[in-house]
Amino acid sequence: MQRRQFMLASAAAGLPGLSVADDFSKKIAASACNKPVYLTFDTGHMGIANLVAQVLQKHKVQVTFFAANEPAKEGGSSLSDFWVPWWKARADEGHQLASHTFDHMYWLADVRDKATGQVTHFKVKPSAGPRAGQSFVVSVAEYQQEIARAAQRLTQMTGRKPLPLYRAPGGKTSPALIAAAQQGGYQHIGWAPAGFLGDELPSDKYPNERLLSQALKNIRGGDILLAHLGIWSRQDPWAPAVLEPLIVGLLDKGFCFRTLVEHPAYQGWIAQHR
Repeated sequence: MQRRQFMLASAAAGLPGLSVADDFSKKIAASACNKPVYLTFDTGHMGIANLVAQVLQKHKVQVTFFAANEPAKEGGSSLSDFWVPWWKARADEGHQLASHTFDHMYWLADVRDKATGQVTHFKVKPSAGPRAGQSFVVSVAEYQQEIARAAQRLTQMTGRKPLPLYRAPGGKTSPALIAAAQQGGYQHIGWAPAGFLGDELPSDKYPNERLLSQALKNIRGGDILLAHLGIWSRQDPWAPAVLEPLIVGLLDKGFCFRTLVEHPAYQGWIAQHR
């Protein structure tokens, strides 16, 4: 019925019904994929950012980027003015953006009030920014602001509002940390065990061929996948060898790529908080 109504409307408008209807069918088929995967990238040194963008464009794959202001191989840091055109281009292409905390701030521990037992602060250690490498304590409100800072910078760079989602660096969290982020309007996003693509592991022990093989073997529909826009410590870079074969291999297996906007676990949250 939907197709017939669309064809009738096309004919009434003087449009070539067959080609328009065929295009409509393709769109319906694309949206009907029952094996979605959600590829996500965290920032890093940005050395492979252009390669990643080219591969995604080539295969018409859309992803979700989690951004922090990390040191970059060029341009100072990943959210500096140097990278504004890159981030704006990705937003214009339909990729989704979200916070990774501004200073890539690792959670270390909850700090509780001695009288009430309530978590009031968090011990943290950022790997970027003026206090990189230092351990210190922030309040719940300060941690919420740390998440919001990255989202605000993304809005400033792209003119588009990021998703009300964030990823804690290293995926390190506590229930209290996640609750604090939610109170600030941000849902935490992890990844599936099989979705850990291994680009931050040492390449001598985890060569690219092994990472590609295990990903293609183990990834299942609904999985959130994690990679980075460059890892300083990996000697044999992951993306040039693995990213395109992984995308092609998953597409050949009947998977489709979606952004987290379409993830059933987060659609309601996004609709309420965006």
